[in-house]
Amino acid sequence: MGYELVKIGFAKNERVFSALNRLGFSMKKAQNLCDKGRILDSSARALAKNELFSGELFMIDYICYPKGLKPVFETDDFAVFDKPSGICSHPNGRNSPYNMYDEIWHLYGRDACVAHRLDAETSGLLLVAKSKNSAKELKALFEERKVLKSYLALVRGDLRSAGLRQFCAENEFFGKLEFLSDFKGFVIDKSMSLGPLAGHTKQKMQINPKGKRAVTLLRILEFLENSTLVECYPLTGRQHQIRLHLHSVGHTILGDPLYNLEKSDIERILDNKMSEPERVAKTGAKRLMLHAKGLVFDFRGQHYEIFSAREF
Repeated sequence: MGYELVKIGFAKNERVFSALNRLGFSMKKAQNLCDKGRILDSSARALAKNELFSGELFMIDYICYPKGLKPVFETDDFAVFDKPSGICSHPNGRNSPYNMYDEIWHLYGRDACVAHRLDAETSGLLLVAKSKNSAKELKALFEERKVLKSYLALVRGDLRSAGLRQFCAENEFFGKLEFLSDFKGFVIDKSMSLGPLAGHTKQKMQINPKGKRAVTLLRILEFLENSTLVECYPLTGRQHQIRLHLHSVGHTILGDPLYNLEKSDIERILDNKMSEPERVAKTGAKRLMLHAKGLVFDFRGQHYEIFSAREF
């Protein structure tokens, strides 16, 4: 599963990049593969692009092992998957476990890619571009904050007691978004930066007034026993934004493996060394209770409103 050594042909006393070109690789692709050390001989020695070589040629290539996950919405330009929790959006290293690219490349070829990311434990809608051109346009929509994303989060405690600031559209620089004109809810406006920890926790974020601005809108949907179901709209796209913002007001998302935990427990969860019952006892759930519920955007003259049919 993941990256494997694949035989691609023979070289006949010729430069490696020329042999690859003869085998159907473009000159740019052939040189790129050699520069990355992905072209090897039968002894697994990396071959230089200008090296004269005779013999079998092998390539380190990603081999897809799809499980049959199908998109929930699709056009000629893009597809939307409802990603289950526990699956990475991208390959993760040489020995990558099953991830969304096993399905994406199997269905649409190697030019297809995700237009944005979801954390592995976050379930929900993932937008996939089917070509390089659509990828460029869709990624630009996210970068320019032209995609309205909504999430469901189940958090510890009663969020009604958090003292959150009521959202007021005319006082926010995001007021140009049409949906904000009648939004009734709360706002968390706290800048963020990468945290100081290393190792397994190197991606842990922190609230930092000198960091990048991050704004999340919240609407309380339901108060449950010792928890609150919340609808979240991240108006900026910072890493772990919803997770950190809710943690910062004292209502960590149930099941979160990073926030509100000791470093030793974080490492045990991420190394899969903590049992499910213990994780539930420490975090409140066996997985991160965060679900990407909706995507609303305009693309190539069409308006799209796509929503997940499930909650978690």
